[in-house]
Amino acid sequence: MERLQKLLARTGVASRRNAEDLIRAGRVTVGGEVATLGRTVTDDDEVRVDGQLIERAPVPKVTYALYKPTGIVTTASDELGRMGVLERMPKVPGLHSVGRLDLDSEGLLLLTTDGDLTLRLTHPRYGHEKEYRVWTEAQVTDDEIDLLASGVVLREGRAVPVGVSRAGAGLRIVLGEGRNRQVRRMLEAVGHHVTRLVRVRFGGLFLADLEPGEFVELNDTDLAELVDPSLVPPERWQALDAETRARWD
Repeated sequence: MERLQKLLARTGVASRRNAEDLIRAGRVTVGGEVATLGRTVTDDDEVRVDGQLIERAPVPKVTYALYKPTGIVTTASDELGRMGVLERMPKVPGLHSVGRLDLDSEGLLLLTTDGDLTLRLTHPRYGHEKEYRVWTEAQVTDDEIDLLASGVVLREGRAVPVGVSRAGAGLRIVLGEGRNRQVRRMLEAVGHHVTRLVRVRFGGLFLADLEPGEFVELNDTDLAELVDPSLVPPERWQALDAETRARWD
């Protein structure tokens, strides 16, 4: 017997947190009945999500790094019929995005069948850094950079980045959390409209030489360094960071 959300994560349907959202939305049934949060299930229970039967055998754990282009949504389905990111990926059962990049944003997006990895990468308590290159309509002043660095107030509370600095004609912003459209809203809070936003790093993984729409499967070393950036040798980190600066500054 196990918790329903744990089963959904183990079989690659979603992270535990997203599985809880599915249950709250009434999209999960157990034995034909709509499930509630906290429900436990046995091996004999028939579990379905949106009417689709969940196979109990764990799906193979696979993780991809994708350069998400603009104009692509990261949700599994879209009510407006826009192209979803999974349409560009191999047809792997249980594959889902790790967090989101909004429609107008581009760059490094992770997709995995490993629900535990998704939880570890997205839960605020782990504080995995995400680095963005940002361009605005007008140049951000030094005082505004200082204001961003000290933190700005959003509706969920104060948002304080790990770091903010100039990067060519734009900015380099590093976050240790992942609120919805956070970078855009932080810039709006100091009076600037974002014209382009590219995520160039997630943890110890860089966008590197991927082009829009390209993806690569991560190996064990990639995954270890993604989760624990201290495992990336200093000289390779410096080389990757220099490559990123040269490409986007």
